[in-house]
Amino acid sequence: MKLRFFKNKYRSSEIALDEVFLDSKNLPNFNTQQFEGRIEKPIPKSSAIFLGSFFVLIGVVFVWQLGFLQIHEGEAYFKKSENNTLTKKPIFSDRGLIYDRNGVLLVWNTWNKENGEKLEAPTRSYTKDLGFAHILGYVSPPAKDNFGNYWQDSFLGKDGVEKFYDADLKGVNGVRITETDVKGTVQSENIVSPAKPGTALNLSIDSRIQKKLNNSVIDMAHSVGFSGGAGVLMDIQTGEILALTSYPEYNPTLLSLGQDKKTISEYLTDNRKVFMNRATNGLYTPGSIVKPFVGYGALVEGVISPFKTILANGSIEIPNPYFPAQKSVFKDHGVFGNVDIEKAIAVSSDVFFYEIGGGFKDQKGLGIVNIDNYARMFGIAQKTGIDLPGEKEGTIPTPEWKAKTFKGDAWRVGDTYNTAIGQYGFQVTPVQIVRAVAAIANGGTLVTPHVRVKDTAMESKTSKIQIDQDKMKYIKEGMRRAVTEGTAQSLNLKNVAVAAKSGTAQIGVGNTNTNSWIEGFFPYDKPRYAFVVMMERGPKAASGNATRVASEMVDYMSVYTPEYLK
Repeated sequence: MKLRFFKNKYRSSEIALDEVFLDSKNLPNFNTQQFEGRIEKPIPKSSAIFLGSFFVLIGVVFVWQLGFLQIHEGEAYFKKSENNTLTKKPIFSDRGLIYDRNGVLLVWNTWNKENGEKLEAPTRSYTKDLGFAHILGYVSPPAKDNFGNYWQDSFLGKDGVEKFYDADLKGVNGVRITETDVKGTVQSENIVSPAKPGTALNLSIDSRIQKKLNNSVIDMAHSVGFSGGAGVLMDIQTGEILALTSYPEYNPTLLSLGQDKKTISEYLTDNRKVFMNRATNGLYTPGSIVKPFVGYGALVEGVISPFKTILANGSIEIPNPYFPAQKSVFKDHGVFGNVDIEKAIAVSSDVFFYEIGGGFKDQKGLGIVNIDNYARMFGIAQKTGIDLPGEKEGTIPTPEWKAKTFKGDAWRVGDTYNTAIGQYGFQVTPVQIVRAVAAIANGGTLVTPHVRVKDTAMESKTSKIQIDQDKMKYIKEGMRRAVTEGTAQSLNLKNVAVAAKSGTAQIGVGNTNTNSWIEGFFPYDKPRYAFVVMMERGPKAASGNATRVASEMVDYMSVYTPEYLK
């Protein structure tokens, strides 16, 4: 019994083969967690077969699915994948607002919002008051193609300050990245860069005076039969434009929307040229409004003294260059007797200016070269640099101009006569004339007209004319007498003293139509503002009508905007 017990005990403690080589002294140093000191058992074949079969099955399924997607459904999923993209969309900036000099809002943006978010490009909206179109202009809005993608992603200024100051007004669009799945469902949106708003624009225009001037031009055009008109009021020291109107005009909101094709087509075919800003881009025969500049030149050049009188008995006659036996008659619009420079300006005697311009008998003339020089000295027939697009230059007739225009025809004294009274090929813009008159009033500074308020860059662009003030005072006094006793008596107002010169330019075949002009400045003793009004292509007898328009504007200012006259 005892021996059997020990036999069984030793059998249960049998040493394993892998333990034979172990050094019992090293057992405590083995890391059993890393299976040190043990011999690993081999993986059973059944496990290897199971795992291998599993991976083969997965591979077969993958290959089958890949083949199904690529071959059987490939084209359909390819088309869907085209829409499963990242799309860059613009975040439209706020275009700068436009105000008048007193903070009256003239142009703004209207957004289509949903849940407070701006979805599409805004529409550009303009004041409904008439008379602002050619100053403000209009825009071409952002535009999409047939797939809804923007091929023009910002507003483009097309006229007026919208065009001239487009870079300031437009701002910078932001960018939004939109992720959509194959079904077109938006998965996520991220703003890459936010939009930056455009700069607000404050104009020098006073909307109250602007509306009054425009309404007076429209009323005169309709009541008398003028085809159009224009007017400008300017600060003679700074060049700030307080009012600038051109009639007829277009609707800027309608053009910016671009939806009313019928009206837009009518604009394009309207022979009155509604898109032309008559104040800056319209070229017109000036008539007698050039006489102060011709008269000043004659005084400076010694052609006449301030007290020299000339008999203005209704006409002068000179030999006809084409038919020597006949006379060429140059008529006046009245008989005025002996007139000096002041009275000649006041009553607008043509005979006086024929003689001092081209000479007659023993009276020498200024000559066409000097007429051209003195007119240009005051900026006539030259661009003013106004901050509106499309300004035109103009023409002063000269022998060189005639030879080019009429194929070598010689210059004759009769051409000088007609040029001296602002006829023949003379062409000017109203804004040129208002700058020239401002130079008379301010002592000889040619300012740069501008419609942006307190624009130091524009106000620094001036040039100085060397004015003989002793001689210029006779020109100013003649313009004052035109108001008190001459051709511009409609401007003889109770509350403000005005100096002015009217003009009537005969136009059309047979001189059947008239442009009516008035230029001037006020207050007379301490001038602050220059003005010009031109009524275009009216009846032959429609002289003086521009003067009445200017009178209504100045009278309005004396009552409703007296701050300008203090």
